[in-house]
Amino acid sequence: MKKIFQNLLPAIPVSIILGVMIFSHSCANTTTPPSGGPKDTIPPVITKVYPALGQINVPREKTKLEIVFNEYVQVKDPKSLFLSPPLEKAPKHKLKGKGVVITFESPLDSARTYTLDLTNAIADNNEGNKFPGYTLVFSTGDRIDSMVVTGTVQDCNTLQPLKGATVMLYKDQADSAIFLKRPDAAMKTDEWGFFALRNIQDTVYRMYAIIDENNNNMYDPDSEKVAFIDTLIRPVMMVTDSLPELQKYEMTDTVHCLARKSEFELNIFREKPSMQMVVNKERVGDRTAYITFMAPYAQIDSLWIKGVAADQIITQFNPLQDSLEIWVNDPKPQPDTMFLNVRYMKTDTLGMLNLFTDEFKLLNPNRKLIGKSSKKDIKHADTTAVITVTAQPETVEQYGFTLEFQYPIVEDAFDSLTFRYLNPRQEEVIGKYTVEQDTLNLRKYVIRPTEELLPGYEYFLKIPHRKFKDINGHYNDSSEVKVTLPKDDKLSLMRLELTNVNNKYIVDLLNEKRNKVLRSYIIEDDQTLLFPYLKAGKYSIRITEDLNKNGIVDTGILLEHRQPEKVRFYKLEDGTFLIDIPEMAELDQSIDIIEMFK
Repeated sequence: MKKIFQNLLPAIPVSIILGVMIFSHSCANTTTPPSGGPKDTIPPVITKVYPALGQINVPREKTKLEIVFNEYVQVKDPKSLFLSPPLEKAPKHKLKGKGVVITFESPLDSARTYTLDLTNAIADNNEGNKFPGYTLVFSTGDRIDSMVVTGTVQDCNTLQPLKGATVMLYKDQADSAIFLKRPDAAMKTDEWGFFALRNIQDTVYRMYAIIDENNNNMYDPDSEKVAFIDTLIRPVMMVTDSLPELQKYEMTDTVHCLARKSEFELNIFREKPSMQMVVNKERVGDRTAYITFMAPYAQIDSLWIKGVAADQIITQFNPLQDSLEIWVNDPKPQPDTMFLNVRYMKTDTLGMLNLFTDEFKLLNPNRKLIGKSSKKDIKHADTTAVITVTAQPETVEQYGFTLEFQYPIVEDAFDSLTFRYLNPRQEEVIGKYTVEQDTLNLRKYVIRPTEELLPGYEYFLKIPHRKFKDINGHYNDSSEVKVTLPKDDKLSLMRLELTNVNNKYIVDLLNEKRNKVLRSYIIEDDQTLLFPYLKAGKYSIRITEDLNKNGIVDTGILLEHRQPEKVRFYKLEDGTFLIDIPEMAELDQSIDIIEMFK
């Protein structure tokens, strides 16, 4: 027995080690992971900054900035490491321990105050908690500039705040500065469209804002939007530690974010190009083509097509006069190649407008080999004058029945239309109507009943067979459309009384998100507008000042110092812009136009 124990003794340590390994291995593979405690929701905190906040005489060459935190961090958005005034190239960064080191590829300017903003750039390394923001201020000279200007950037049409717009100040007052130079101070807007350009010189500036698509801190009119302040500005506020406009708030803190003072309001818009030339042309059918221009309001001296008589050419500009539709009023087959000549005011190499003639070769997209099999490819719509008839129950009282022809018509018989209606007792009555051609679309006509439309009635508009002939020599099929006014008892009505109307205005009713126009009016005098058949919900009223009375909202022109046409949203007494309409309600609202646009 003793001998057996002696033989087993050397194996005991090995067994113990194997047992520990097996036990520990089984523990490591348990299906319940170890608890790490509550989730970390605290953002990083700065523990050290170099150079110190407000440091002067910082070296211009090979400058390094270092921000150290209480935990390991990551740079989530390098573009948010924003230096003002900006250099040609954006700041570079690298992680060093628990800090971030920022360097620049070119020397800093001498005797200049700089700000480095970190808002939205940094988060902790584990949970991704965002650092709320910090602005490091330093100077390469012997003083720190101490002025600040604030403001808001918004879309010119929706008046919604724009996040990430670049606001820029220029001491150079030349109109060309924004195209050629980087600004003397710049800042990105936050989620509220708000900006505070801090630690700037006490002098006069021109102020701009752009959506900087290529991040070069200069304006590219071909691809970017712009806003500007009409006059020179000079800062009046001084930087202080307690100034609310310089505090870094959570963007969900509505009370504090809205309480910040906004000195300037910039309405951002996309400019129409100033250079004029034909940029596109296409023949879309046997007898129809179009050309588009780079800039609006093209000036055409003459237009002709080889082999086509002048009185056989029909043209129509769109409202902005940057697209022209062309039709040939001749039913016989047209050649596969059409030569279109346009004599118009075109921008020359010196940037001046001069009369110039362009010739365009337009190929017929429908050209085919003529053969026995070609007939089976012909559709009914290819041999018919196609008419689209529309009428919406909610808006038929305002807009009537709309007839839109695919091609211009050369023969019409609007007196052959039949407008009839059935009353609730199913008694039929023949009604009267008027016909009005759309001023912006020669293929579109509006049929308006002369009598008041009533709930519970069924209204019919019938177009008889072969009463309209288009430029292709085709006649229409018969068609009929039916419409009834909404009968839902839960729908509501809003009356809008407009007073002190001293110009032409476009009045739009929009949905809650402001991305859809539900009903629109154009007015030139005091009146009360009706908005019937509204479902319970929230709505906005947008009013645009149409100064040139062309019925559209015109954009701005930077070099002409022309702002986009003014847009205002109706503001309620509580400061909100949304009208909450309940079910089965009749609301009366009133707007003083002069007060609204003053």
